[in-house]
Amino acid sequence: MEAMIIELESITVRFGRQTVLDGIGLEFEGGCMGLLGPNGAGKTTLLKTLLGFIVPVAGSGKVLGCDIRSEQLALRQRVGYMPENDCHIPGMNAVSFVAYAGQLAGMKPKEAMQRAHEILYYVGLGEARYRNVETYSAGMKQRIKLAQALVHDPELVFLDEPTSGLDPKGRADMLDLVRDISTVKGIHVILSTHLLPDVESVCREALVIHKGRRVAAGRIEELRAATRATYECRIKGDLEAFRRGLEALGCDLAQNEDGTLRVRMGDGLGSRALLGIARDHGIQIRHLMPLRQSLEEVFMQVIGGTDAHL
Repeated sequence: MEAMIIELESITVRFGRQTVLDGIGLEFEGGCMGLLGPNGAGKTTLLKTLLGFIVPVAGSGKVLGCDIRSEQLALRQRVGYMPENDCHIPGMNAVSFVAYAGQLAGMKPKEAMQRAHEILYYVGLGEARYRNVETYSAGMKQRIKLAQALVHDPELVFLDEPTSGLDPKGRADMLDLVRDISTVKGIHVILSTHLLPDVESVCREALVIHKGRRVAAGRIEELRAATRATYECRIKGDLEAFRRGLEALGCDLAQNEDGTLRVRMGDGLGSRALLGIARDHGIQIRHLMPLRQSLEEVFMQVIGGTDAHL
């Protein structure tokens, strides 16, 4: 049995009296996983804890088999990190900066320089590799942050808001790179973002944290299946009676502009309950179709459910 890429057990991080991560647990077998949560949820703190930059006050964890408390240097030589904020060094051109990042990860200078040229071409900055990084556009700065995370050929990369500040084309290009890194290059990816469509586009699983706590984790399709069923329907009959009957079962009903109804069922309920309400009130169902939950809807349900208990 192969070792987990990431194993965390009850990780707790505090800054003074404030608890930023509260008992986070995780098992990540590999591939591409989205790390989701609203601003302030603790996503960046979790990434820095995984890198060994922050020492938890409780709990244990391993990344690529390295203990996050005692083997930080060995861990960081095998992991790449693309931070959310700019990380370039003023006065350095792109190739020198990326080569320097490679040396910091343990590469020899000649090897690091050769690899820097290769990786800058890979991320689309080959023609601009001799320009100083401070002259780069926002999109180019995102690409060089990715380049420095990849230069030492890591087994795992943490990408913190990689599409932040990008226009639609730049965002699509960045996601194509992330997809290629994960599927073609075979590098495991943790993608931290508040943009749920990014995760839906490139990840097969997700971890959702809120107020420092894990609220959901698993394959995206399984997370969708675990949320409340949603249907689109058309009816003939008393709409208000239909609404009251549904609400009595904990269901939500909304009417779309085209006259169709969107019904989100109560916990554990499916189409049989909806049809039962219609039958009891003499309502005809003219159209009924299950809707595939978007990741955004899943996210809002688990976050809303958590808020209700805090």
